[in-house]
Amino acid sequence: MVAHLQAVDEELDVYPISVNDRLDSHYFLQFNHDRYERSDFRRKSYRDPEVGFFGLELFFKSHGEAPLGTLPQDHDSLAFLLGLPLEKWMGLVERKFNPLYNWKPVMCDNGQVRLAHPVVQEVMEAALLGHREHRASNEDKAVWTRRKRLKEALKSCGCSDDLCSDDVAVGWIDDWLSEHHHGQRRMPQFQVSIGRALKVAAQEGVLNRTRMGH
Repeated sequence: MVAHLQAVDEELDVYPISVNDRLDSHYFLQFNHDRYERSDFRRKSYRDPEVGFFGLELFFKSHGEAPLGTLPQDHDSLAFLLGLPLEKWMGLVERKFNPLYNWKPVMCDNGQVRLAHPVVQEVMEAALLGHREHRASNEDKAVWTRRKRLKEALKSCGCSDDLCSDDVAVGWIDDWLSEHHHGQRRMPQFQVSIGRALKVAAQEGVLNRTRMGH
């Protein structure tokens, strides 16, 4: 309905996905086939396949927009997004069942009013959650690997087994080195930074006793 694209006075729902959120290499789209089979949109699309086609196109096109999962609300932008002449687009949205079925205006965190669809929003939130969990998992693995190598470096520098097995102390030293050691963690420069880190750790009370093995 064309009314979807007009300015509204009532308070709008706030769209939960930020305009700054990104999905790198987002080439896979979650699509619930059973849900689509039972949807009103699919049933209505059988009566007007042209609207159904462009409606699905908007679902997919919205995944590349900012914020993710939204659409512009002006006709010119929507027509351009679909590669349609404006007159053709206007003819589609003026139909009783149109490509903007269930799209509603929402307020985005950059102050813009755009269109959002509840199902598309749900898919995008799930995709973002999965992306963040995957990234966090990779970051955790990277930290674990870096600290494992740090323990080996500490041991090669003559540090005691007590220190090398103290995850709290190793974590503190790793954080200090991440901030103060510039460049790659290669000897002999890294050994100098380790010595500085141990000195500061002792001054800060991170080390309860001398842990050097000599």
